Amino acid sequence: MNLIPIRTPKLIKGIFPNYIWNMPQDQKTIYLTFDDGPTPEITHWTLNILKEFNAKATFFCIGNNIEKHPEIFHDILKDGHTLGNHTYSHPKGWTTSSEVYVDQVLRTEEIIDYQVSNSKFQTLHADRSQGSPRANLFRPPYGQITPQQGRRLLTLGYEIIMWDILAFDWKDSISEEQCAKNVISKARPGSIVVFHDSVKASRNMMFALPKVLHHFNESGFKFERL
Repeated sequence: MNLIPIRTPKLIKGIFPNYIWNMPQDQKTIYLTFDDGPTPEITHWTLNILKEFNAKATFFCIGNNIEKHPEIFHDILKDGHTLGNHTYSHPKGWTTSSEVYVDQVLRTEEIIDYQVSNSKFQTLHADRSQGSPRANLFRPPYGQITPQQGRRLLTLGYEIIMWDILAFDWKDSISEEQCAKNVISKARPGSIVVFHDSVKASRNMMFALPKVLHHFNESGFKFERL
């Protein structure tokens, strides 16, 4: 039994109004996001599937993974997706001091800045209106962030991106079919959907993502970056 709901309740969104849970709901647009990469093979597979459906997405990258796989990070940038910050080593916010937590975010920001500035593709996305490679977007690992951590990051100019829909692709206890159903049955215009381009989530994500893309594409939806 999941204690965390697939779709975030309005009550939770109301308690944390300074965080972004979904986008405007007046267009048939869904916002796919991928956490925890870049990951060899899995991130490239994800990029290829997105390209097949002419879909854009947002990748919340772990700083340590960017350092290990800069070429994959550059491929995300090359394909015109938005990049987000997911800390350096994926700590749990509720058990991490604010100083350490914010330092992890800033360390990853430096890594992203360095990689973007050294990419031949960075001039293709010079401002956010055209799909900026980096727009101070931050997602807390595990969704864990304390009020103090949140206030400090907001003060530093970060937009804290949460979610409307969780695919639960990382859970071994749910089937591939259920993972796809989680998104197809619950997503709506403006939904921010969480997948993971990670080894742990690969079985469910690689089954569910094509089905989600096909279903909503056939229903007239677009997939855009944040």
